[in-house]
Amino acid sequence: MKFFQIIIQIAVLYGFFLTGTWLQTFLQLKVPGSMIGMVLFFIVLLTGVFPTKWFEKGSELLLSHMPFIFLPITVGILNHLSFFQGKGMLLIVVVVVSTLIVMVSSAYIGQKMVEKKERQQ
Repeated sequence: MKFFQIIIQIAVLYGFFLTGTWLQTFLQLKVPGSMIGMVLFFIVLLTGVFPTKWFEKGSELLLSHMPFIFLPITVGILNHLSFFQGKGMLLIVVVVVSTLIVMVSSAYIGQKMVEKKERQQ
């Protein structure tokens, strides 16, 4: 039963990705479809259409395997190192700034989710 629940949760998450990709293509937007799908999913969670508990197991599974998801990207970057040649300092600045943005926004969202969960109990 748990296996099918996780499969359905991941399928719904993938559906948001496909919807975002379709919207990006249909509306010819410059924003990646995966980002549009994440924003749609975020809006659905904020409005309460789908409770967050419906996606806990599937998202936990995906997050636990995230290093394997990024492994092909890392190998691809290593195959095209000449593209990044001479841009070392710029890349370091971009990586540090983007990491800080992710850390701060994740901490803020996590704190708000904990506060909301505590209010519900």
